[in-house]
Amino acid sequence: VQLQASGGGLAQAGGSLRLSCATSGSTFRFNSIGWYRQAPGKPRELVARISSSGYTDYADSVKGRFAVARDSARRNAVHLQMNSLKSEDTAVYYCAARNVPGAPTSAAEYNYWGQGTEVTVSS
Repeated sequence: VQLQASGGGLAQAGGSLRLSCATSGSTFRFNSIGWYRQAPGKPRELVARISSSGYTDYADSVKGRFAVARDSARRNAVHLQMNSLKSEDTAVYYCAARNVPGAPTSAAEYNYWGQGTEVTVSS
């Protein structure tokens, strides 16, 4: 199973970007997909998470600005819509998938990780 994160790039403060995470393998079914980010010199942090049932969870710093959703056409694809971007959103964003039961409580509980896509927000 491979995860492919895409959609990163350069945006101005106040702008928007949409990240996508697609999993390979037609038989793969995820329990949760999480979006993490890591800024230079900072630890990796959870940004948003979506479960297979549609439950979503967000970091306080992105609530009201970011939205995670499943792709309407592709079962194993998830998007992260990022609006009202701030300079502090600059980071490498990773998607991670968990395909076993139970809600993940840490990054270590995700089975698969994508390679990361870089987001730079200029102020």
